[in-house]
Amino acid sequence: MSIFAGKRIILGITGSIAAYKGADLASKLAQAGAQVETVFSPGAEKFIAPLTFQSVTGRKAFTDAELWGGEAHVLHVGLGHAADMLIIAPCTANTLAKMAHGQADNLLTVTALAAECPILIAPAMDGGMFAHPATQENVRILTGRGVTFVGPAPGHLASGLVGVGRMSEPLEILGVARAVLGRKLGRLRGRRLVITAGGSQEPIDPVRVITNRSSGRQGYALAQVALDMGAHVTLISHPTALTPPVGAEVVRVDTVQQMLEAVSGAIKDADGLVMAAAVADFRVKTVAGDKIKKRDGIPQIELEAAPDVLAAVANQRSGLPRLKVVVGFAAESRDLLENAKSKLISKKLDFIAANDISAGDAGFAVETNRITLLYPDGRSESLPLMDKGAAAQHILNRVAEILE
Repeated sequence: MSIFAGKRIILGITGSIAAYKGADLASKLAQAGAQVETVFSPGAEKFIAPLTFQSVTGRKAFTDAELWGGEAHVLHVGLGHAADMLIIAPCTANTLAKMAHGQADNLLTVTALAAECPILIAPAMDGGMFAHPATQENVRILTGRGVTFVGPAPGHLASGLVGVGRMSEPLEILGVARAVLGRKLGRLRGRRLVITAGGSQEPIDPVRVITNRSSGRQGYALAQVALDMGAHVTLISHPTALTPPVGAEVVRVDTVQQMLEAVSGAIKDADGLVMAAAVADFRVKTVAGDKIKKRDGIPQIELEAAPDVLAAVANQRSGLPRLKVVVGFAAESRDLLENAKSKLISKKLDFIAANDISAGDAGFAVETNRITLLYPDGRSESLPLMDKGAAAQHILNRVAEILE
């Protein structure tokens, strides 16, 4: 289930050409299950109509006309107190300054002053305005009060100038909003998790590598769900075509040795490790310094065992009192449960997720998975076919239970 499901989001729109992006953000929030009510500043109405937002959210868009209506003495309090989050996107330099100094002269700023929920601001302004010392001081003041900022981004601005001032894209804002809600409401808030994803690449020569078909989808789903549950996430990943979830600290690695070094460093202050990466068991013993040429004949390539990351973690655990949970994955094409049980015991795991990669709907490079969770006490939990996000939720619920 989306972290936005049933959440009441107040979306503030201010007087910027980027207001059209606000409509896209409102639509995406509504599609994610949020109850989105929009509050316009007077300037926002010059750029886009409230009806646009009512059409994509199915809920009322408020303007200053409501501030002076029959319920004006309670409207802003009702909006601010009932919301799970206030997002202002776009937020002009003017509105930002008003919020920093407690000025409440329109429905949006008075709602912000009454709000008791997390506030997320996506600034949008023209060349030089965001970098101006006055704006930077206002950002510092609001950040000190716990307001979260996303952007602005560099790029082409409405004036024709190029600089920092573009409102961040709606998907990025959505990602930050997910992380903020997770830190407030999530079951793993305050926890630090290390999650690995993707395969590995062991070089043969400067051009060729030994790799596998892992797409990283399950690991990336785990990272996103962990963020939704409030965890601080370090995602250690082989480069993939996937976009990392907003809010994750991403460490890029290629080889198993690099994975081992990254994991060993990250788990020193982590509460848990979920090893979803499908790293190589073997690597080339002697890597050619130059590209191997076909004219020289078929090369004889000698392999050796690659480092075993989970075995190394097992050896380190006695010196890592904070690390309470280590989860492994067993991607097998035969003898699934037997091989998974062996790995569970030999790597001293708290539990292991086993999946049959020979299944067309649950192997590499697909959106779904069918896993069995095995525990050291002999228990097992078979999960039906589900998308990898749902599988990640099951796994991280078990992680949370152990940490609790």
